[in-house]
Amino acid sequence: MSGPEVRERARRDFGLEGFRDFLALESGHSDHTVEAYLRDLQRLADFAASKGVRDPAQVTRALLRDFVYLLKDLGLSAATIRREVSAIRTYFGFLIGEGRLATDPTDRIETPRRGRVLPEPLSVRDVEALLASPRLDAPLAWRDRALLELGYGAGLRVSELCGLGTTDLLLTENLVRVFGKGGKERLVPIGRSLIGAVSVYLHQLRPELDRGATKGRVLLNARGRPLSRVGAWGIVKRAAERAAIAKRVTPHTLRHSFATHLLEGGADLRAVQEMLGHADLSTTQIYTHVDRDYLRSVHKQFHPRG
Repeated sequence: MSGPEVRERARRDFGLEGFRDFLALESGHSDHTVEAYLRDLQRLADFAASKGVRDPAQVTRALLRDFVYLLKDLGLSAATIRREVSAIRTYFGFLIGEGRLATDPTDRIETPRRGRVLPEPLSVRDVEALLASPRLDAPLAWRDRALLELGYGAGLRVSELCGLGTTDLLLTENLVRVFGKGGKERLVPIGRSLIGAVSVYLHQLRPELDRGATKGRVLLNARGRPLSRVGAWGIVKRAAERAAIAKRVTPHTLRHSFATHLLEGGADLRAVQEMLGHADLSTTQIYTHVDRDYLRSVHKQFHPRG
């Protein structure tokens, strides 16, 4: 089955339409809350289905714990995770009230402590201000804009940004090829805004910077050499200052904003997992190959600049 068909089956298996009616008619929640809760439960249903669990009665405390840990690793804000947990508790309370369950697997669910602090995601408005911050009369404006667009539009790590080669830009296919941790290759869909900024940089500025020492890298410094991680951090920091963003902004902030905006828009976890190239969690083994055209459709539908 295709990605959308898998999601629809998970939705039916978990009886989410009945839960929608409960929220809207019996609990009196607002339309906004109902839709947010349904998106949250769809994520859980997708996650459970990819673990081979198609009946909410089979959902265990361990599965819920792994699910919450995955949400944190993908960069969702604390407020969004609290809402997710609230939706899950409401859902299982509904099932118990309907007599479909005898025990509640959410009785010990909690937000786990982080081993590391993830950057707070930017709002969509802050991202727009950040991307517009390079002054077009500045010598390296289009290089800076290309970096910012790649960081947010493709969710790249800073090492991936600096290591990106010109042959990795598959612009006519709306894709960028990325070599992540351990040299693992992935293809990430990219949107029109990113393609436009990178194309201007490649055709107008990069040839001027190229002095024969580029090593085939996309992003170069003023001396024509591959941009360093420190250089990338400096570009993002200065852009945030020009955009008057008070919070600390790093290349990692762009990556986590990419993930957060996709997920909060309703994208499913498996597609975002593949686009991010996560391979360090035990839970990632549940993710199956996602069709490339489906990844493109998810990116275009849910990313603010897709």
